[in-house]
Amino acid sequence: MTSLTLPDVAAQSSQQALPLDWVGMCGIALPLLIDGRNVTAYADAGVSLDDGASRGIHMSRLYLALEALEHQALTARGVHDILGQFLASHAGLSHRAYLRLSFDHLLKRPALVSPLAGWKRYPVSLDARLENEMFHVELSVHIPYSSTCPCSAALARQLIQAQFDKDFADQPLNRDEVRQWLGSSGGIVATPHSQRSLAKLQVRLAGDDIGLAELIDQAEAALGTAVQTAVKRADEQAFALANGQNLMFCEDAARRLHQALRQLEWVRGFSVRVEHAESLHAHDAVAESRYAWLDGSA
Repeated sequence: MTSLTLPDVAAQSSQQALPLDWVGMCGIALPLLIDGRNVTAYADAGVSLDDGASRGIHMSRLYLALEALEHQALTARGVHDILGQFLASHAGLSHRAYLRLSFDHLLKRPALVSPLAGWKRYPVSLDARLENEMFHVELSVHIPYSSTCPCSAALARQLIQAQFDKDFADQPLNRDEVRQWLGSSGGIVATPHSQRSLAKLQVRLAGDDIGLAELIDQAEAALGTAVQTAVKRADEQAFALANGQNLMFCEDAARRLHQALRQLEWVRGFSVRVEHAESLHAHDAVAESRYAWLDGSA
């Protein structure tokens, strides 16, 4: 059989000479090894097309370079090496390389009191780029938590005080009667409003390690009211206590997270955004904070 030379249309010249900022693929399915476990991830991979006269890039070379992620734990150095392969395989065509990895990180979380435990899902993305030998990698994670409004709590306490004055006016106080009143719906006439909230953290890595579990643990400890998985009534009661002792506006949550992330030595800079899905309003409350971020400012 006669050997045929397969046509390479991508190597042909473009009819319209124009450089492109980003050319590649998105939604590439691949496994990642994180904390000793395999997770299903999706990758967006691309390079710049600086030679505007070229028809296109060699996408298969990007795809094949990603195979290295199957066999080694995810590290910043490993990502750097892959981006270097992107550029080496496109010498003369590109000078910038990009990689975004998206996946769900599962952590098994114990209940607050009971021996129960369950898995919690944390959406994660890793964004990296290599340009002129400058390498940057950012790790993003979304962390849900509960927040109870301090203003609503104060207003509820005022109503309870007013109800107490009404129900026990002009009569001597009896400890047992007061205790029974405190446990009744007629006594506790108001409760503060709480809402499921979301912390969106993006950190720029300073070294090779990707301390995902440490980042999540640090954030949840700072907030004090991480949402739960499997619970019994004792856990639900402990959760109510935690909310009552950790009243917070969105501004409070953002400040807590800011201080917590400052303690992580492997974090060069970060961006914090908290969103409180208001149960009182039809809109959400938002606060943001940054430290030594992309523009280099503190």
